Amino acid sequence: MTYIVNDKCIACKYTDCVEVCPVDCFYEGENMLVIHPDECIDCGVCEPECPADAIRPDTEPEAARWVEFNRKYSEMWPVIIAKKDPLPGAEERDGEEGKLEKYFSEKPGGDD
Repeated sequence: MTYIVNDKCIACKYTDCVEVCPVDCFYEGENMLVIHPDECIDCGVCEPECPADAIRPDTEPEAARWVEFNRKYSEMWPVIIAKKDPLPGAEERDGEEGKLEKYFSEKPGGDD
C-alpha cells in the first residue's frame, strides 16, 4: 500500500503533510503536491494532517488512477521538505468539484 494525493489538493496546496513525513516523499507542483509511491513507507502520518482530505490510501476506490498520476509528477517536480503557506484562495476552493480540469498545472513548484 501507498498513499496518494488526489485532486482535492489542487488550488489549495496545504503543506501540513510535508512536515510530518519521515521520508520526504512529497513533491511540489505549481498548485498541488504529490507523493512518490515508491518512496512512501505507508506510515499514514500525513493523511490526518491534510485539511482538504486530499491524502488517501491507494486501497480506496478511485485511488488507482492517482497512483500513476502521483508517480508521473513526483518524477518531474522538486521534493518539498518544509511547510509553506497554502495558495491564496485555498479556503474558498477547498471541497470544490472538478479542480483537475479547471486548475491543474503541470509546472513544477518550489519558486517561492
